[in-house]
Amino acid sequence: MKTLFRTATVAAVFAVTYGLSSAVLAQAKLEAADASMLKDIAQASIAEVETGKVAVEKTNSADIKKFAQMMVEDHTKGLSDVGSLAKNKGVELPDVPDAKHRAAMLKFKALQGDAFDRQYVKQAGVDDHEATEKLLKKTQAEAKDPEVKALATKMLPVVQGHLAHSQRLAGSVK
Repeated sequence: MKTLFRTATVAAVFAVTYGLSSAVLAQAKLEAADASMLKDIAQASIAEVETGKVAVEKTNSADIKKFAQMMVEDHTKGLSDVGSLAKNKGVELPDVPDAKHRAAMLKFKALQGDAFDRQYVKQAGVDDHEATEKLLKKTQAEAKDPEVKALATKMLPVVQGHLAHSQRLAGSVK
């Protein structure tokens, strides 16, 4: 009887462990795409903060300086939100711009005056916000984790506002 009980117990433990392992593996695969989206959202915010800081220092335009400062503030807040969610989900985020954004930063730093303003508004303003809007919409549609979807939903109107603002600026830059 003890042997039968022990065998049944071991079998039950094995079944539960195996079943949980399969569930954990399935969840890990599911979360990989969501983790990747979180990392991409963080990378977009990091780039906006860094380019915004450069623009605040380099531009002579009050409108662009105001926009750049807004980018620093809003994307720092967004990055904080992404970071909190990532921490809760066990996702490690980048903390520096990726190679693409570092190259853009070098280009920005080399430009002066109107050439800087045009490039900053076009790339960091319009182009990057179009890409981030697309990323957030994709995240809303494809993320499996409801908190990741909610974060994208929360961030999207802010990014769309930045995009509209940068498009207006692009029309006024010499």
